[in-house]
Amino acid sequence: MMKPSTKDQVEGKLHEIKGEIKETVGEAKTDPNLAESGHAEKQAGKVQQIIGRVEKAVGA
Repeated sequence: MMKPSTKDQVEGKLHEIKGEIKETVGEAKTDPNLAESGHAEKQAGKVQQIIGRVEKAVGA
């Protein structure tokens, strides 16, 4: 079983990758909504990874 901090880091990385793909596809298809959605998901993934690192640092 994964620790919550590790789980947040892994899930955050997955969201970041998924967001990057969406953003790239949205830009290629000139779909600003998809590109913006991807950018937002990528940023949320980065934040989730940071939360996981903080949890790990404080021992949560």
